[in-house]
Amino acid sequence: MGKKILIVGGVAAGASAAARLRRIDEFAEIIVFEKGEHISFANCGLPYYVGGVIEKRKRLLVQTPNAMMRRFKIDIRVFNEVVSIQPDAKEVEVQNLNTGEKYREKYDYLVLSPGASAITPPITGIDKPNVFTVRDIPDSDTIKSYIQNNNPSNATIIGGGFIGLEMAEMLHFAGLNVSVIEAAPQIMQPLDIEMAAIVNRYLISNGINLYLNSKVASFKGQEYIDTVVLENEQEINTDLIVLGMGVKPNSKLAKDANLEIGETGGILVNEYLQTSNPYIYAAGDAIQVKDFVSGYDTHIPLAGPANRQGWIVANNIVNEDIKYKGVQGTSIVKIFDMVVASTGLNEKTLKKLGIDFIACHTHPSSRATYYPGATDMSLKLLFTPDKGKILGAQIVGYDGVDKRIDVLATAIRANMTVSDLQELELSYAPPFSSAKDPVNMLGYVASNIIKNNIKIVYWDEVAEKLAQGAILLDVRTTSEVEAGTVEKSYNIPLDSLRDRIKELPSDKEILVYCQQGLRSYIANRILLQNGYNCKNISGGYRSYLPDYI
Repeated sequence: MGKKILIVGGVAAGASAAARLRRIDEFAEIIVFEKGEHISFANCGLPYYVGGVIEKRKRLLVQTPNAMMRRFKIDIRVFNEVVSIQPDAKEVEVQNLNTGEKYREKYDYLVLSPGASAITPPITGIDKPNVFTVRDIPDSDTIKSYIQNNNPSNATIIGGGFIGLEMAEMLHFAGLNVSVIEAAPQIMQPLDIEMAAIVNRYLISNGINLYLNSKVASFKGQEYIDTVVLENEQEINTDLIVLGMGVKPNSKLAKDANLEIGETGGILVNEYLQTSNPYIYAAGDAIQVKDFVSGYDTHIPLAGPANRQGWIVANNIVNEDIKYKGVQGTSIVKIFDMVVASTGLNEKTLKKLGIDFIACHTHPSSRATYYPGATDMSLKLLFTPDKGKILGAQIVGYDGVDKRIDVLATAIRANMTVSDLQELELSYAPPFSSAKDPVNMLGYVASNIIKNNIKIVYWDEVAEKLAQGAILLDVRTTSEVEAGTVEKSYNIPLDSLRDRIKELPSDKEILVYCQQGLRSYIANRILLQNGYNCKNISGGYRSYLPDYI
């Protein structure tokens, strides 16, 4: 007789583990307990179902219980919640939510995949019927029904993360006036503030009301919330509220069974995804994992890693001993026509962990500029100062963002350096890229910094440098300067620099910028070889965002 394996929770990790177990062990007894109705659904697609982009609800169902039982011979019990674990007896207590009946089930191995829950602030009125979360299909059904039946005019999103911004877009398309409230100085926490500022301005230009550095103090309303009050006493009229403040791991079941819980609140697992009990494994949004780049503990709930973890757990139960090598947080989101993506560590995290790094910015086109449809993108690369090992990357743009972030995510996973990016032979034709792809260009820019071919400075350092006597040199054309420039800058177009070089003081530091950073790099090379003390401003004028709004 084969092993008896119980799996708590479906969706990504649990369903992946169950299917993989059956593929490698035809004779195992596999039971999946899911307290909800659906065993496997596309929770990342929920906002698009609410907004009508995904028209048919059934398209969200990756696998139904009946279909999965037929194909994999798995005992799937929906509306059955595991309420306790007795590790010494190797059994669980289960409650049938339809009948209220409780029963026990023995196991040889137990897999915990209980997922995560939406964070809800302790504010009176949070339980009102027009306050919603977006974690499962019933949540999205409730929001759609409320909009159809109540014809709301104003929507408030609390939290500027992935789900919050996707919901903001969808509700805006549904005709609502949308406000996004974010307690931090920026939206999209995986981004650094100067990259998030590009998104901020884009949201505002598309009619989204954005409240940064703003915390909700209270709600007003009787049967329904009709006003959100911020800590600065500003009031926002609303007809519905969506909570998008992130999630917390569902680790209570494990904690009650005396399994170890990590510092992040997630279930503690080893590199084989075993809990502190050798017969109990855990995977998905409920676990604490290692960050691939830094090696530090983290909690990053993403569908891709959850699926991988479920697959690994299944293999390890049948004694294959596969290690989970960590998560790097590769993520992407579409907001209207803009695409925002990141992978690895950001500047905030690197500083917090005390890891030395250099950052560089570029603003290339998504494809050959002479081919119709080329769009701009902004890239930020973070790497070590010594060998140029890639630590993280962020991209904000429109077209081609996904393939560039995937290349950079692969480069991080392969422990590549910035010099290696120059060597990548990436596909090229004018409709898709340039002969030097934006990823290649990042490699060239970063390598120039590593090799001291150029010294860089960042915009947030410029004011202090100017106060110390530095000169700000703009090498753009006269027409570009007329369209917008930086106060206190001196303009010498690049093509005139050699003829006018003596206009510049030789005893002062010169900070050079152009539109994107390329022409100022050339200017720096000219100045350096003529004995000037100069630095290139990373990212050029397009990275100049003095108010970060």
